[in-house]
Amino acid sequence: MPRILHVALFASGLTFVAARVGFAQGAPAAPAASAAPAAHGGAHISEAITHTQEAIKEGQAGHADGVAKHAELALKHAELGQKEKASPHTELAIKSLKDAVEHGKLGHADVATKAAQTALEHLQAK
Repeated sequence: MPRILHVALFASGLTFVAARVGFAQGAPAAPAASAAPAAHGGAHISEAITHTQEAIKEGQAGHADGVAKHAELALKHAELGQKEKASPHTELAIKSLKDAVEHGKLGHADVATKAAQTALEHLQAK
């Protein structure tokens, strides 16, 4: 009986390793960042834009907690982008994202969404 258990464990281990290798080899390449965000912060600004857009979608659906969640993620990326290359627009976006997080956590989906929209305008500014 222990031999069967060892064989079963070995086989499942091989399956796990084969699946991981196959997944890693089949992974698609990451899309290139757009030129506009690269002008002031690169990939982090692109990520901030993506999460800000998601925050807006959540807010339009009335989900204040979703606004807060995505605005927090956008805020982290905006702050990293600001460290890479400072921009007045990024600084204003950070302020608006902080407002979006605060109001989202308070359950104010409409106010949080407006703040996220303002942040998006600044993140997309050249």
